[in-house]
Amino acid sequence: MDFDTPLRQGTLIRRYKRFLSDIELPGGEEITVHCPNSGSMRGCSTPGSPVCFSRSDNPGRKYPHTLEMVHNGKTWIGVNTSRTNQIVAEAIEHGQIKELRSFDVMRKEIKTSEGSRLDLLLETAGERTYVEVKNCSLVENGVALFPDAVTKRGTKHLKELERLVECGSRGVIFFLVQRIDCDCFSPASAIDPEYGTTLVQVHRNGVEILAYQAQVTPHSIEVTKSLPVKLDG
Repeated sequence: MDFDTPLRQGTLIRRYKRFLSDIELPGGEEITVHCPNSGSMRGCSTPGSPVCFSRSDNPGRKYPHTLEMVHNGKTWIGVNTSRTNQIVAEAIEHGQIKELRSFDVMRKEIKTSEGSRLDLLLETAGERTYVEVKNCSLVENGVALFPDAVTKRGTKHLKELERLVECGSRGVIFFLVQRIDCDCFSPASAIDPEYGTTLVQVHRNGVEILAYQAQVTPHSIEVTKSLPVKLDG
């Protein structure tokens, strides 16, 4: 995924109220930008970090700028979770995800039951593959971890995938790790024990787990390779 217009750079002053961040521009001006990330951004919201942000021309937005990525001193980290589905969908369409290459039609934001939606549906010859996509920005000791905060909604998605597998469909939970300083993926059970336990359970019942790494730069975000998945049980 290439950015349509060049990103601007600045320095993170603080992230607060969950969806806001203050940034200092190179000339010293301070602006407030939208932070489209509902997680804790643990490990990638340190004041003083270099950041990149985009600008929207939508006149209805209170904050026209959007935080896109943060540099932790080693690598750029993609934190705009509203882009994650697009990045993964493009990678699937371009044949970069070897486990998801065979399909005829891709549909997005699919209602699967009352109150439940999943990100992608791949259809071919009457077979259905449901894919739920999660953005992973937390790395500790070389291990990519999800979630970075308790996520009841994420656990609900896992159980919905499990239900669909029981009904004869294929179910995939896809973790996009938007940073390159890690070697494998694991559930963050220390942060959300229920999510970690549920991930192991649904995997045993047929839900597939895919983790892929992305190279994040101020110009583009590109899926590069798969990562080994290490579960707790």
